[in-house]
Amino acid sequence: MNYINKYTNISLLGAAGKMGSGIMALLAFEVGKLKIGAKREENFIINAIDVSPKALEGLLKYLKSQLLKYGEKNIVELREWYKNNASLVDNEEVINAYATDVMAMIKTSTRIETAYDSQLVFEAIKEDKALKVKLFSQIKQNNPDAWFLSNTSSIPLGEIDTEAGLNGDIVGFHFYNPPVIQKLLELIPVENINSDLLKLSEELAKSMRKVVVYSSDVAGFIGNGHFMRDALFALDQANGMTKDIKLADAIYRVDTVSRDLLLRPMGIYQLMDYVGVDVMCFILKSMQAAFPQEKLSHEILNKYIELGVTGGQYSDGSQKDGFFKYVKGKIVAVYNMDAKAYKDIEEVKIANADYFAPQPSVILDWKTVIREREREAMLAPFFKELKTLNSSAAKLAVAYGLKSKAIGQLLVDGGVAADTKAVNKVMETGFYHSYGPVNNYFE
Repeated sequence: MNYINKYTNISLLGAAGKMGSGIMALLAFEVGKLKIGAKREENFIINAIDVSPKALEGLLKYLKSQLLKYGEKNIVELREWYKNNASLVDNEEVINAYATDVMAMIKTSTRIETAYDSQLVFEAIKEDKALKVKLFSQIKQNNPDAWFLSNTSSIPLGEIDTEAGLNGDIVGFHFYNPPVIQKLLELIPVENINSDLLKLSEELAKSMRKVVVYSSDVAGFIGNGHFMRDALFALDQANGMTKDIKLADAIYRVDTVSRDLLLRPMGIYQLMDYVGVDVMCFILKSMQAAFPQEKLSHEILNKYIELGVTGGQYSDGSQKDGFFKYVKGKIVAVYNMDAKAYKDIEEVKIANADYFAPQPSVILDWKTVIREREREAMLAPFFKELKTLNSSAAKLAVAYGLKSKAIGQLLVDGGVAADTKAVNKVMETGFYHSYGPVNNYFE
């Protein structure tokens, strides 16, 4: 099947949001290839739809900057595209022409009706099933031929499909943040998916140079299925320590262990801040119905929500304060719930130094490990020694590693992931872990 006609009119709902803006950039790159690179005669439109006119203005500036960056990185290809245009001499002229030509195909709108003419409807709105169902149903009623690619990170697509009457014309097309940089894409087919839509999705992901991992249509999918349970374990560990220490100290300990001893790019509480406590609660709520045998909520998260300490990110990508306070992305303090104020991180670090002694004889960090192609020779001895250390931090790290493995196996046993390789690929590619959770390091 020739899918070109599907690309001639595309809409993205939630285009000006954190995820939406990145997806818009990727779609702009793709349409640029189809129109300019392949020199097609068809007219192409990408509708950027969002509720905020101001946010859409900011989106256009962002898209222009991304197109210029893309042009710089792909100048050889662009010069081939524009080789018949004698007026474009130097590289800068070619890059600017490319950015201008693609931007001319982008239209902004605050009206859902704009999507009625679109053959492909991408979606990156908030995790609200009722809203997604309402919008998809409205579009489908006005355009029965529309196909939907949803960036939902937790809500089962089959439920949306049924309630919106999409007849299998929907697929989970879950990017990771930021979409322009992150290589991972979780592809989630619904049970009765339109086979042509699935094929288009696979071809599009390949063209975008994404690493595709298929997930079953189960709430949370693979990435959040692991991360949410991983976070709940961390919350339980900190909560258990509050018999002897303040919660702020406990959060610092668990976060540091998960980063420095498990060799991750950021600690688990910093990652929760990055995602947003409020977003986490919504995802956990979405997952709870699918896993009634588990408790997928936590009182610490609820308390932070009540206090208005939620983390998350501003529209420019900078980090909001949550469990930690940030200055230019760096942790400078940890939230003291009792005092309802932040406590200097250096003060907390000094007060908890004994918890981490003795340290491993060779100190590794995530950046060092991630650069290595052959990591086994580095990781195996590090974790072998870690298991022999008598520090409280080392013991927690081993318990954490075992729990992380158990969560990965749970996703396989529950049919969410096809195998442990899929789980490991998601955590390594989407979360930048230096090794997959399903391993033998902590046995």
